[in-house]
Amino acid sequence: MFIHKIDEDLSLKVLEVRDADRIFELTEGSRTYLREWLPWLDFTTKVEDTRDFIKSGSSNFVEGKSLGAAILYKGEIVGVGGFNSINAANKTAYIGYWLGQEYQGKGIMTRVSKALTDYALTELKLNKVEIRAAAENHKSRSIPERLGYKEEGTIRQAEWLYNHYVDHVVYGMLAEEWK
Repeated sequence: MFIHKIDEDLSLKVLEVRDADRIFELTEGSRTYLREWLPWLDFTTKVEDTRDFIKSGSSNFVEGKSLGAAILYKGEIVGVGGFNSINAANKTAYIGYWLGQEYQGKGIMTRVSKALTDYALTELKLNKVEIRAAAENHKSRSIPERLGYKEEGTIRQAEWLYNHYVDHVVYGMLAEEWK
């Protein structure tokens, strides 16, 4: 099992089916908040949907195609982070994340994203890590900006969010730039 200790309060562990109840509970408790920027909330209406998500992610993890991790803050699951996909041929990983509403503003996601970036570039020996965020999602965009990622451009109408499209801003960090 993958467990990555970030600091005394924070660690990542690969998602397991037994985490589904807590992840779904966290989703339910933050549904309205998360729905502003995440397109999957309407497709996650029961704990079984979360179990299915974890199961599909587990096989992708074994194949080295992605990493879905529970974010543990003081021993409690508070969100999900990881690599939505890993492209081994291009040596690139794409970070994705979400955090329960009550855990916002504690620097958790910045520390998680820094740890994931470091893991991808030093342990996995990848060349590039990307983070994409909706153009108007300033909280999410501040994370790669804080970590020194370069803004590489905007993908117009990149994602359908329930009743409208949103543009995505793409941020990248190259191995040679990471210190």
